[in-house]
Amino acid sequence: MQPKDNAHSLQDMLILAFLCIVSFYAWTGSVPLFDVDEGAFSEATREMLKSGNYLTTYLNGEPRFDKPILIYWLQLASISLFGINEFAFRLPSALASTLWAASIYLFAGKMLDRRAGFIAAAAMIPTLQITMIAKAAIADALLNSMLAISMFSIFLYYKERQQRFVLIAFTAIGLGTLTKGPVAILIPLVVSALFFLSQRETKAWLKAIFNPSGIALFLLIVLPWYTLEYLDQGMRFIEGFILKHNIERFSTPFEQHTGSIWYYLPVLLAGLTPSTGLIIPLATEIKKLVKTPLSAYLLIWFGFVFLFFSFSGTKLPHYIIYGYTPLFILFAMVFKTIKKPWLLGIWPALILVALSMAPLFIARIALSASNPYIRDLLHGALKLMGPEYTILLVSIALITLLVWTAGKIPARYRLAATGAIFCLAFNQVIMTRAGELLQQPVKEAALLARNNGYKIVMWKVNYPSFLVYSGNSVEKRAPKPGEIVFTSVKYIDRLNASEILYQKNGLVLAKIQQ
Repeated sequence: MQPKDNAHSLQDMLILAFLCIVSFYAWTGSVPLFDVDEGAFSEATREMLKSGNYLTTYLNGEPRFDKPILIYWLQLASISLFGINEFAFRLPSALASTLWAASIYLFAGKMLDRRAGFIAAAAMIPTLQITMIAKAAIADALLNSMLAISMFSIFLYYKERQQRFVLIAFTAIGLGTLTKGPVAILIPLVVSALFFLSQRETKAWLKAIFNPSGIALFLLIVLPWYTLEYLDQGMRFIEGFILKHNIERFSTPFEQHTGSIWYYLPVLLAGLTPSTGLIIPLATEIKKLVKTPLSAYLLIWFGFVFLFFSFSGTKLPHYIIYGYTPLFILFAMVFKTIKKPWLLGIWPALILVALSMAPLFIARIALSASNPYIRDLLHGALKLMGPEYTILLVSIALITLLVWTAGKIPARYRLAATGAIFCLAFNQVIMTRAGELLQQPVKEAALLARNNGYKIVMWKVNYPSFLVYSGNSVEKRAPKPGEIVFTSVKYIDRLNASEILYQKNGLVLAKIQQ
């Protein structure tokens, strides 16, 4: 590599590092934990630290079989080092996302070229759904990083036929299985089978999946915890984790998370922001792309994820992220074909303008809201969205468009700049307000309960983060005379409350009359 190339490579990596800081790490510790998922993961980790039981996760004293153990162990290590706070709970996801971004940069750089690696990573890092899960104390960032590494290793095995790539794939699949279960096996297994069959390389695929060393590595990673957990919990673990949280999630709508077969189309368009505009050049180039093994592999990867979860009974927005990684590399492959790069700035600008208009819609809905909780929440939102909110987002939208008119700057750097600007706007303007509106009342009520030594009954609401901040479990039932209840204003009139201890944005901490 020539000195000039080295300079460009260093410049690219510094830009990507800045994007990672903006997207994955900034505001990680300044926004309260979001319920239900972040609160549940964090509280289960806190209870693990308190009990010293590092095998089975518990939530409010009851076994929690939603996910395997790895993310809890990483969060446990983090809070042991940095204390029980939002930054510590979220740090493992930020680090996993950094690993995910690095793997995309290195793989695309190896398979295509350095610029393609930069474009793929620059498209991935500030993506709306990714910046959200990268700062969330949940398992998805870690799972996606393991999926990326396993899938990249599978293709490298196809290209180079080296056993080390098989071993890396099995290792990543094992860690993914220890993070979120069978989905970490399903996607690499099915996608690799379809791809190798399409390339008439069935023998090579069979040789890889039945590799004794790979299987041994996978079992060494996965079997100890799964075996010990079964021995500890018996059929409760099988029924709770395998049957309920895996098989039932696909076969039936789980926890009312359902939707039509077209559910993931709008999720895809919104979730890929600010890089959504790259879908159009990708669609126009598909006929050419399917002719090369790499692009065929990436398309099969995305296509399987999209179709599988579209037909799944349970639909959640973050499921489609399992198929985002190949899209970013495909975006990099078609980026040079774009004739009018400035058009890529229109979508993120429109999204920002649409978000800037939220106060108008909220004000109209608030006038007719009959649900006391919704009404209080909407009024709280309006207080947080003053004129400066709208002016700021519209100004950022204009800046986004101006970035794409800077013709002397290479298009790939304008892509990165747009990502950084959008990410800053979304995290600083939107997410901080969302945290203050939805979760700050939970945190403040919990801290009040903690500081005063209140024993709390939680009734008709589910806020696991309350347990994290209060440092205590709660009883979930109707309160009795003399007890203190945490509930919604929607239900407070049903109770004979003698004193409102705390009330904000539709949530109430109240003492029941003796």
